[in-house]
Amino acid sequence: MSLADWFEDKRKFGGLIGALIEKATKGYVPSEREKDRSVNIDTNKGLWTRCDNCENMLYVKFLKQNKRICEECGYHLQMDSTERIEPLIDRGTWIPMDEDMVARDVLEFHDEESHKDRITFSQKRTGLTDAIQTGIGNLNGVSVALGVMDFQSMGGSMGSVVGEKITRLIEHATQESMPLILVCSSGGARMQEGTLSLMQMAKIPSVLQIHQVQKGLLYIAVLTYPTTGGVTASFGMLGDIIIAEPRAYIAFAGKRVIEQTSRQKIPDGFQVAESSFDHGLLDLIVPRNLSKGVLSEVFEPYASAPCKTRV
Repeated sequence: MSLADWFEDKRKFGGLIGALIEKATKGYVPSEREKDRSVNIDTNKGLWTRCDNCENMLYVKFLKQNKRICEECGYHLQMDSTERIEPLIDRGTWIPMDEDMVARDVLEFHDEESHKDRITFSQKRTGLTDAIQTGIGNLNGVSVALGVMDFQSMGGSMGSVVGEKITRLIEHATQESMPLILVCSSGGARMQEGTLSLMQMAKIPSVLQIHQVQKGLLYIAVLTYPTTGGVTASFGMLGDIIIAEPRAYIAFAGKRVIEQTSRQKIPDGFQVAESSFDHGLLDLIVPRNLSKGVLSEVFEPYASAPCKTRV
């Protein structure tokens, strides 16, 4: 048996096993003890995973080397923030900012479980204090300010910590006359923080206005799967250049909400990156494995002839 045949048999076998497990566990609700035990389990450490699009089994080691792009159909699987930073920033140049900033449960929000418990669970699961990493580093020798949202941390929801970290990053980039990159991956504003989360939708654009308009500095928004809600409605669509990954889900409200509100049928694929590009909402659709090179080409003329600051 050839190696290719072995992989094909393994993929088919994995699909059968996965279907059996899904059928056997349908409707199963884990106990609190099992939830606590699962906090420290990293699914990335397994040998195989399944593509969300074509459902083929993929060897995790090769998948990571391919920047989590399915070798079968080219679908871009989700990445955490660390996995995005490592290939973008030159080795040894990354300096994180505001790593110790932690959200407070000011509203003492509680539904099925308290907001405080959700934050603690997310911190143990991801190793992050909140849903974004910010910092400065070099991208092919060009100093940039970079913020990368992490969907694995409470769905990448934008609360007071995410808003404050982005605001401080923008202010630092403005002060140091650095270009800014924000990689978006979010379900929108964090409902557990109420109005405090909605305030970030106004605070971030206000400092972006100083960065872009008053100082004439560059801001690039990179939209990944998914970018929705208050992130789309604020800084996600304010980039001087807006880049998206192929087939990224970009929306404000979901398809079901739009259909129920407008009483109209929304066509399939209406909220993917390609549709947004066709309607003029995006400047580029760039595959993940080419993103550093494309950003570097954008920054090359910018670095050689930077914009003059405006008084």
